[in-house]
Amino acid sequence: MSKIIAPWQEELAALQAIIQKTALEETIKWGIPVYTHNGRNVVGVAGFKSHFTLWFYNGVFLKDESNVLTNAQEGKTKSLRQWRFTAQDQIDEALILAYLNEAIANEKAGKQLESEPKAKLSMPPQFEQALKDLPLRQHFERLTPYKKNEYVEYITEAKQETTKLARIERIKPLILQGMGLHDKYKK
Repeated sequence: MSKIIAPWQEELAALQAIIQKTALEETIKWGIPVYTHNGRNVVGVAGFKSHFTLWFYNGVFLKDESNVLTNAQEGKTKSLRQWRFTAQDQIDEALILAYLNEAIANEKAGKQLESEPKAKLSMPPQFEQALKDLPLRQHFERLTPYKKNEYVEYITEAKQETTKLARIERIKPLILQGMGLHDKYKK
């Protein structure tokens, strides 16, 4: 069991102890314990300021008869669902095991959402201006289409001009290193 450093240390340890009663394998991803089946993410545990949670990576397929799951980012998150807790006495081992076993069965059945192709984003003018720097443009052109899209989307999501420009400055060193926006988080 990995060591948890969070305001919900005891509560998260209790969730981990329940998860360890399943056949899931523990790993650390994105700085949190994540439990996998055949290398595929099934559930993670995390603590936040006002709650602690179980993240079901393909939670969209869970029946959720007890109505405990929520979509953390409505409109953005397609398959991920979370079960939020605010006190240790809310931890119902039998119910959690039922959800875990259903999630494992769904994973074994290969259930997963088909990803929808993203609409091609147009290059923000601020980024186009930055790419007039020849070395930066050359490094950007060598990136995979996926990595290019990550950068364009990252800049496009910003609403204010100053934020777009700050993001461009932040990503220049990554592009020059041939890295994608989120490469440092990938193993």
